[in-house]
Formats: sequence, C-alpha cells, structure tokens
Amino acid sequence: MVKPTRRDLAAIPVAIAAVASGRARAQSDIAADNAALTELIQALSDGRIISSTLTRAYLARIEAYDRGGSALNSVREVNPDALAIAGGFDGVKPSTRQPLAGVPILVKDNIATDDRQHTTAGSLALATARARNDATVVKLLREAGAVILGKANLTEFANILAVEMPSGYSSLGGQVKNPYAPALLDDRGIPVVAPGGSSAGSAVAVAAGLCAAAIGTETSGSLLSPATQNGVVTVKPTVGLISRAGIIPIAHSQDTAGPLTRTVRDAAILLNVLAARDPLDPVTEALQRPDDYTSALDKDGLKGARIGVPSDPADPLNDPFYGRLSARAKAVMAQALEVLQDAGALLVRASIPAAGWIGGPGTNMAVLNRNPFSRNKGNPGSASIVFLYELKHDLDLYLRDWAIGSDIKTMADVIAFNEANADRALRFGQDLFLASQATRGDLSELEYRSARAMDLLAARDRGLDAYMAGHRLDAVVFPGTAGASIAAKAGYPSVQVPGGFISGVGGTETLDYPLGITFAGRAWSEAKLLRLAYAYEQVSNARRPPPGLPAL
Repeated sequence: MVKPTRRDLAAIPVAIAAVASGRARAQSDIAADNAALTELIQALSDGRIISSTLTRAYLARIEAYDRGGSALNSVREVNPDALAIAGGFDGVKPSTRQPLAGVPILVKDNIATDDRQHTTAGSLALATARARNDATVVKLLREAGAVILGKANLTEFANILAVEMPSGYSSLGGQVKNPYAPALLDDRGIPVVAPGGSSAGSAVAVAAGLCAAAIGTETSGSLLSPATQNGVVTVKPTVGLISRAGIIPIAHSQDTAGPLTRTVRDAAILLNVLAARDPLDPVTEALQRPDDYTSALDKDGLKGARIGVPSDPADPLNDPFYGRLSARAKAVMAQALEVLQDAGALLVRASIPAAGWIGGPGTNMAVLNRNPFSRNKGNPGSASIVFLYELKHDLDLYLRDWAIGSDIKTMADVIAFNEANADRALRFGQDLFLASQATRGDLSELEYRSARAMDLLAARDRGLDAYMAGHRLDAVVFPGTAGASIAAKAGYPSVQVPGGFISGVGGTETLDYPLGITFAGRAWSEAKLLRLAYAYEQVSNARRPPPGLPAL
C-alpha cells in the first residue's frame, strides 16, 4: 500500500468529482469542507462520489489546514492504509447492512485500533504503542463500512495527567488550535480561545471539514467542551449505551464515547451504529435504545415539551449555570430560550436545589499544583476522588490487556518514563498521575466508595432525578458545558447543538467563537434529547463554519 506524498495530497481538489451512470459530474457537486454526513451518504448511494476520492479530499484538507495553513494540529496520525481501505469501497453503496460504507471518520487517539496506527492517548510514553484488538466502537464502525481516516489529537490522557493542562495539548501531538481563532496565543504559547478538551482534535477536525465525522470520549465535559468551542453537535450518551472496551480510560463510573458531527441527524446516524451491547463491557447489558434514532427527529419536536431552565430570577444566589455567563453569552442563551418557546416548548424556570452539592463534601481532593505554566502554581488544585482512584485501577488494566509494542505496562511505568524524559514529556507536570499512583489501585478505600456514593446522591438522586420528576420535565437546558458535571456524575446523557457566537476570554478581546446549547435528561433518553435538539437546530440554524478554511 502506497502512502500519499505531500505533493499528492496538495494536488487533490476538495470539490469532489465522481462518475454516475457513466457521466462525469461537476466537482462542485459535494463540498467536503462542510457537507453533512447525511449528504455524503446520499452522494455515495447515488454514485455521485466514490470513497477513495472523498478520502483524498479530506487528506488534502488535513495537509492544507492541519499540517499547513492555520496549523490546527487536530489530526495526530493519518491512517497509512486509509486510501487502500477506501479503494475497497469504491462502487460499494451504503446499505442497511453497511450504512457508512466508504465514509471517512476520525477517532480520538485514546481509542484502540488493531492496524498500523498507534494508540497513545497523546503520551510520549506510549508513542510506540499499538493495540491488541480494535476497540468495540472501532469494530462497529468498520462493520458499518466506515474508513478509519486517522487518530485525532487530544488533551493528553484525556486531561487527567496534570493540574490545569491546556485543552488540546499532548506531549506527543502538540497543541490543537481553535479554528475560529487559531493565531491567538498568550505569552505561554497557549491558545486564548481554547479548542476545548479533551476531545479537542475530534471536534476541530469536524468543524474544519477534515473528516465526515469523528468519535470522541467523555468522562466529564470532554465531548461537550470541544463541541461548544467549535460549533459542532455531540451526544454524550448514558453510561452503558456505547461500549468502552478498548478505550484508554479515566474512570469507568463516568467514561463513555460519543459522536461529533455537523448536524443532529448525523449524530443520530452514528448513534445507530455505536449503541450496542458488548460482553466486553458489562455495563452495556442494561442498554435501552430505539431501533432507529433518526425516527425520533421531528422539526416540530419542541411542541409541548417541558424544558427546565435551572436559573430562577427569584433565587439568584443559586444560579451556577447561567449566573456566571458573560453579557454576550447571556444574550445568546436568552435568544435560544426564546426560540424554544416560539417553537412550542414550555420553559420551567427553577433552580436545582442540589447544585451546590456537586463536587461538594467528600467528593474532591486537593492536589498541589506544580504546573510551571499555571497562573496558580504552588496552590492546591481540586480533583475528583472518583477519577483519581479509578484511574490507576482502570489504566493498569488497559495497559495489561490492550497495549502492545511498548515497554509501558503500568501507570508507574508512565510516570517513570515521564520523569526520565521530563524536558519533552512534562511541560505541564504530572501531579494528577502522582496522586492517582498513591492510591491502592484496587478501589477498596473507604474514601473512594464514599465519594462515589455522594456523587450519585447529589447529581442523580437529589439532583437531576428530583429536579426533573418534581417539575415533570422532558429535558434540562444548559449553556455550553455548564451542566456537564451534574449529568456526567449521574451517568446521564446530554445532546449539544450550536447556539450562537460569543467573543472575549477574560480581559482579552477575540474573534467570534461558538457557544452551544445542551439538552440533558435521564438515563436512556437520547432519542428524546435528539428530537428536541433537532427541532431547535432546524429553527435556529446557528452553525457557521470557521473562517479562513475555504474549499481548496
């Protein structure tokens, strides 16, 4: 198999030409930079494009804008066999059995692939590591006909290595940039407008038109954060809807994978493929799902819906979700709420009584911040007890059972490698890994069990369950990532859709960048949330591609 050269890639047009019914059609038929997954599947089905041409188009955009141009740095590694795999799908049309036949998709580089690609979590310590098998999500994508285009860059170890590590930075892959303001860096070389994390590369690549769609992961906010920062759609599923087998973990209590797409319908299509029981991940045994998530999509889906807005004007002190927004973000949310009402939703404005408990007594621990680039160096940072205690246990199992091609077999090995190569591996330190390594690693500690119980009591029982039942809600709407923690700790789903644009970070003026609208609900309510998000998307039409990345 011949890997395309830089010259080959640069010569590939993004406007895709194909032959249908023996006639060459214009290259402007499908523009890869902003085409929805739905459009691409239809074009492949019609024979207007073929997979190898589509794959070359995305490789060309990666070369032009990720490696060159704006240097977004969102793709850590291109699959050397992508073009050969795509060629095998030329002439194969998407079908019920293979709905993604020939569609190029990126996966986050903490998701195992049993091929010539590496699975590294962005860590120099795992630079040579490959995987013994495909992660279950990759198996499902391949079975559906997807072309695994490459591995997306990420915040190293999904942002559980160091206190205040910048979003989208990894020692192996470097810094991912936000495509809406890629040139704006502070005095430390850190993006002023963050790309979001930890699934930064996955979201940036979708926003910049470097792939048809991408897969990311989340423990708390790692899908929602890059989605809001890059103006794309995501589904953070109920824990147990999508298998985690073969994904480099943080914490099994909250870890999940999910899609990043340009439309809600595209996210529903991918959820159809990915939501499946898996004996390798016992939590999926409880899975509940419809036969087809796209069947729930309805442009009138907001009519009669009861949607909670956890911002009560009569209780301003208990408003951690909306009260801290900037003036422009408040304006975006006010407009979004007006759209929801105009579309027929009933808004219930009421604070969540348990909001102050999230991250409260017995759930967090102090970790000394030694990050040399942090403005808070020398002060204690706060970290989730559940994350740090489950991390050592879960990561050691992954390294034992899945990783090959590397001498790194335990978290202790990662720490030792980083210390021996500190000049390259520890730009921001590894204080969170050190704190995790100090645990027993068998989850027997009383403080761990207590913290997990408190998380569930606050976020689930006295949080979303009580709030939604008490007000008879179909969903709760949050700005951006504001509701990420309460939904993630409960193991509940969220669906985010672009809502508008804001600007400014702290006291720094910036170009406009996106703000998302998040619909959260109770377990297995993905279909309902997709219906609400789809109806909002159809009315608001708020997504706008990043500037400066035109068709080649």
